[in-house]
Amino acid sequence: MRSSDKEPLSGVKILDLCRVVSGPFATMHLGNLGADVVKIEDPRSGDESRRCGPPFVNGESSYFLSVNRNKRSCAVDLKSPAGRDAILELAKVADVVIDNFRPGTLDRWGLSYEAMSSENPRLIQCCISGFGRTGPDANRPGYDLILQGESGVMDITGDPDGPPMKVGTSIADLVTGLYASQAPGKPSSGPASRLRN
Repeated sequence: MRSSDKEPLSGVKILDLCRVVSGPFATMHLGNLGADVVKIEDPRSGDESRRCGPPFVNGESSYFLSVNRNKRSCAVDLKSPAGRDAILELAKVADVVIDNFRPGTLDRWGLSYEAMSSENPRLIQCCISGFGRTGPDANRPGYDLILQGESGVMDITGDPDGPPMKVGTSIADLVTGLYASQAPGKPSSGPASRLRN
C-alpha cells in the first residue's frame, strides 16, 4: 500500500515481528494510519493465525486477513544467521520495531534491541508480552483466555448464575494491540527509545 501525504503516519516504517493477534492488531492500526508495515513470517508455516478458521477466503483465514491488511509480508527464518542478518538490515531503515515474543526470545536469536539499534540509534521498539518483561510471571505465555480468566473478566460475562464464560472475541489481545498502537509510551533515557507493554 502506498501512503498518501495526508495520512498521519505517512513515511513511518514499521518492522512487524509479531504473530497471531495482539501484535498484528497493533501494526494493522499503524498501517491504517499510513505507516509502511513490513510483516515478517516464519518460512515454514507463516503466522499461526493463517490457520484460524473457519471462515476461510480462498484458503486464507479471514481472521488472519482482518488483522494483517495494509502490510507487506516476507518470510524470514529468525532463528538462522541469514535471517538475523536480514532483520538487522531492515532495522537500519525502520522507525519502529514491534514484537510479541516472550521476553528474551529475540535476544537468544541475536536480535536484541541493542543489536537492532546499533546502526539506527533512533529506532523505537515496542515489546508486547502477557505478563511484562520482569517479575515471576514474565516467561509465561500470554494467551487471551489465560488473561481473561486471571483478570476476572470471565467471571462477569454470561449468565450471572452460570459458570465463568469467555468473551466472544479475543478481547485481551485486541485491547493490548490497541494500546500498543495508540497509547503514548515513556521513552527510555539515551538516544534510542524502547516502549514496553
